[in-house]
Amino acid sequence: MLTTGKILKEKLATNEPVIGLMATDHAWPFLVEICQKGGFDYLIIDSEHGDFSDEAISHICQIGRLTDFPVLVRTISCEASVIRRKIDLGPCGILLPNVSTTEALDEVQEAVLMPPRGRRRPGGMGNHWMRDYNYETWKADFEEHFIVIPQIESKAGVENAAEIAAHPLVTALGLGPYDLSADLGCCWDPENEQFMEALDTVKTAADSVGKKVWAGCDGPALRAKGYTFLWVGTVTSVLTAAISQQVKSIRNVGANPETPRNSPPPA
Repeated sequence: MLTTGKILKEKLATNEPVIGLMATDHAWPFLVEICQKGGFDYLIIDSEHGDFSDEAISHICQIGRLTDFPVLVRTISCEASVIRRKIDLGPCGILLPNVSTTEALDEVQEAVLMPPRGRRRPGGMGNHWMRDYNYETWKADFEEHFIVIPQIESKAGVENAAEIAAHPLVTALGLGPYDLSADLGCCWDPENEQFMEALDTVKTAADSVGKKVWAGCDGPALRAKGYTFLWVGTVTSVLTAAISQQVKSIRNVGANPETPRNSPPPA
């Protein structure tokens, strides 16, 4: 059985859209099944801004592993103990906030890889799916497929984007557009020329080494610009939009008698 990290990496190796959801305000185990049935390719649990317990995250990751659905976690920092702890909860990858240097990625690598390549000391719920605990198994089943996405959220990150993209630990570059615009002095002005140039710099850096850029939330617009690794919003924003559309469609029927009704047949 393929690991969920390998499943996601194989999708990223194509030019087809890879689409996911961010869980910042709400996350629960059944959300994995909802994402699967809805056609998403992955789910990210936001542990940087979200208020989720380790127990909740580990259960969501467990459901992801059991159903072959990739679940990643966004960490609160790149500090080694933080990375090790989140990996122990069982995600197939991590989203790293505000990475601006390759030195930060070197520290992450130490926390991700087992000796002799790193200093990870594995434990916790993430161990249970392993075939055995030999080093070669860790390397083949876990380390080779683990996904690492550093977010570029600062001017320094943009300036070092080429080096960050080329780091061997990096699967794809990530955009943090709001924080990036703030650091550039144009918060929130997505049409600002300096901001647009920064996004182009990040994408060029990733393209030059054959890697994708993880970006959201306007999927159709980003798709038109050549992005294929996308997220469509948070659980809250997607749910709110869906509810609003349902309410609007019902109200419009009442306001316009000519609007066709999809009424069930009489019993």
